[in-house]
Amino acid sequence: MNIIKKLENMTKYLTEAFTRIFSPSEELPPDIGVQPFESKPYKEKSTPEI
Repeated sequence: MNIIKKLENMTKYLTEAFTRIFSPSEELPPDIGVQPFESKPYKEKSTPEI
């Protein structure tokens, strides 16, 4: 009877660890949205030919 209880506890311990590792995290990801564009578009400067 004691061996069965130990095997049951070990199986429960491993199962809980497995579900904790492979379950989604409890933290919610941060809200991200479209970021405003606050700069002028890049214009390539023309270099005079020598």
